[in-house]
Amino acid sequence: FINEIASICEALGADVKEVARGMGLDKRIGLTYLEAGIGWGGSCLPKDVRALHYMASIHGCHPQLLRAVMDINRDQRIRVVQKLRNILGTLEDKLIGLLGLSFKPNTDDMREAPSIEIVHLLQNERARVKAYDPAAMENAKRILKDVTYCSSAYEVAEGSDALIVVTEWNEFRQLDMARIKGAMRQPVLIDGRNIYDPQKMREMGFIYRGIGRG
Repeated sequence: FINEIASICEALGADVKEVARGMGLDKRIGLTYLEAGIGWGGSCLPKDVRALHYMASIHGCHPQLLRAVMDINRDQRIRVVQKLRNILGTLEDKLIGLLGLSFKPNTDDMREAPSIEIVHLLQNERARVKAYDPAAMENAKRILKDVTYCSSAYEVAEGSDALIVVTEWNEFRQLDMARIKGAMRQPVLIDGRNIYDPQKMREMGFIYRGIGRG
């Protein structure tokens, strides 16, 4: 739901963080599940939503909401690549760095991780991809080929035309962003988890795009 609201916020010039804060003031809703981003993954939720959709369908129901949930989740990955294309033009031979690979922080679990589809989408457009994750590198290497795996976020930034924050590890919140910017070929930052302040990033000289940040 909040990712759909984020898309509307982008179209209208609103900030999904402010919208979510207002919604969360209603105690019946709260703030727990109102974080926009590039979508969810893991071993449970994607499988369970698909299973419920299938069971409903074979029993004559029309689970339009479940279909929309799955479509919106996938669209979030596609929109990240569209943001890059809008800024960089063609992605062919561009060097794109991913910060985070696991489906959520504090795990090495790569099952249905958003990073998988994002890497494939980038490679389909002939971009070169490099990546770093604090825990999931070995698992990622078995799944994602033709990726340059780095030892730190700073190594990912070196020479990159753009960075995408894919997983909201606390490590990435504490980066020296001036050093990150200085290492990049082009200071394009796609904040797929809205962990940075848009105004501060732009004041530092980044071409910043968040999710639903107007």
